[in-house]
Amino acid sequence: MNLACTALRFFFHVTLGRTGFGDRMARIPTPERLPVVLGTEEVALLLAHARSLKDRAALSIAYGCGLRVSEIANLKVADIDNARMLIRVEQGKGRKDRYVMLAPDLLDLLRQ
Repeated sequence: MNLACTALRFFFHVTLGRTGFGDRMARIPTPERLPVVLGTEEVALLLAHARSLKDRAALSIAYGCGLRVSEIANLKVADIDNARMLIRVEQGKGRKDRYVMLAPDLLDLLRQ
């Protein structure tokens, strides 16, 4: 319903140049839901069931640093800054570079 209202507003306002057409159309509010956050025991269980060290490191980086799968796949050794405890994410979502914090225990896992 909201998509149809937006399309009609755009059509009448931009294409036909008739202003004020969509002012009386009501939008249906969409509920905002909180994401499901795993508990400490659930995260430990998830990491314990990883098949290999590589899988466990990828899951740890994804959960601990908040990286996306494509960002983890493009991660290089040169992107990890040991001195400042940062990971440089190049060309992430929106083609933007950013830095994320690196936990000391995650650095030890990556060194293995």
